[in-house]
Amino acid sequence: MRYLSLLLTAFCIVNYTFSQKTENEIVEIRKDHKLLLLDSTQNMLTSQEIANFNGLDYFEFDSEFQIEAKFKKKKGKKFEMATSTDRKPFYRRYGYLYFTIDGVDCKLEVYQNIALKRNPEYKNYLFIPFKDGTSALTTYGGGRFMDVERTKEKTILIDFNLAYNPYCVYSYRYSCPIPPKCNTLKVDIRAGEKTPIGH
Repeated sequence: MRYLSLLLTAFCIVNYTFSQKTENEIVEIRKDHKLLLLDSTQNMLTSQEIANFNGLDYFEFDSEFQIEAKFKKKKGKKFEMATSTDRKPFYRRYGYLYFTIDGVDCKLEVYQNIALKRNPEYKNYLFIPFKDGTSALTTYGGGRFMDVERTKEKTILIDFNLAYNPYCVYSYRYSCPIPPKCNTLKVDIRAGEKTPIGH
């Protein structure tokens, strides 16, 4: 069983997510993501999984889902986050994000991976697993992920156009964090990656 490595995620997602992107930039990020998945030299998917791959699907870009959220730093205790397997990696809550969508006040917890923070290259990496009103309908039922950067500012840009599926959507070999119940939004996030075609 392969670990859903946040370092693997970083190669195709994290380096793009820490500043506001244009529609064209996001289109290019999505193309790069597909190329990475289908690159047999990266071993992200098996040859059979590549052969069975039907394509990725996304909501249209929507700047309304590029949101400057209020950030409140409030560290929690280290805990074991549930995953799609019996693996339980250690995280801690780093803080909260507050924002409004369609007139609904929303709140998300932001997490820091304990193992990853020891790597100087990714020490500022923060992780947001979430579910919303589209989960199990037009998007993956297990939720989606976003990445942001640790900051001393009072706001953080969250871009739901860059919300992506965990890798266990594409392969049984991965072990993927399950979004904590508190990160279930009561709105439809009509942005980012949908359930892959054919799933």
